[in-house]
Amino acid sequence: MSESRVALVTGSSSGIGAAVARRLAADGIRVVINSTRSASAGKELAAELSDAVYVQGDVADTADAGRIVAETIEAYGRLDILVNNAGTTRFIPLEDLEAADAAAWREIFDVNVFGVWQLTTAAVPYLKQSQSAAIVNVSSVSATRALGSSVPYAVSKAALNHMTRLLASQLGPRIRVNAVAPGLIDTSWYDGAEEVWENSREWITANTPLHRVGSPADVAEAVYYLANAAYTTGDVLTVDGGRHIV
Repeated sequence: MSESRVALVTGSSSGIGAAVARRLAADGIRVVINSTRSASAGKELAAELSDAVYVQGDVADTADAGRIVAETIEAYGRLDILVNNAGTTRFIPLEDLEAADAAAWREIFDVNVFGVWQLTTAAVPYLKQSQSAAIVNVSSVSATRALGSSVPYAVSKAALNHMTRLLASQLGPRIRVNAVAPGLIDTSWYDGAEEVWENSREWITANTPLHRVGSPADVAEAVYYLANAAYTTGDVLTVDGGRHIV
């Protein structure tokens, strides 16, 4: 089954998305790589994998969202797995309410919420034709705890968690819908916010059960599991090294 399946992974030219693409490809799944800007990195990753193509597009743009799915179908004729990984944030201290202005809210929600909705609604007609359809959304632990890079980001991920559950309730039994909620992950996400990264890394290393920050591969394994877990839907799987129990 895995040899013929096709997965579309948004925001997958680097970081968690790239790790997910590699993990799925390692199982013989054909992968569509996507990014908004990093076309060269996306094309290099597609060339690295055994059977992959790159499709540029911004998930927050309605026309692009439809085109990303259409080009997936054009390339492979089917879609079995959608991984909504594309996301954005602004690093705004939680107490700085003025800096979390309307522009920040719109920018973050356009990608993290509306982008997921647009990709999902465009993909559903094709996913319904699969015998093993799965959607995996990439959320965050900040969806359920009073922490995160900014208030708009945390709230956007809380909305994504609820969207996940609502979609799972309506798209079954043909399509399973789940999410992963990573904690602190070592990616380029923190470029330009090195002090935030270092302070967070030190705290996580010292205070959580596994005494380390996560890697993109850690999250990729969780995504792979949910893409294949035939009796799991509507779940949000925490991947934070035990941070949520501290």
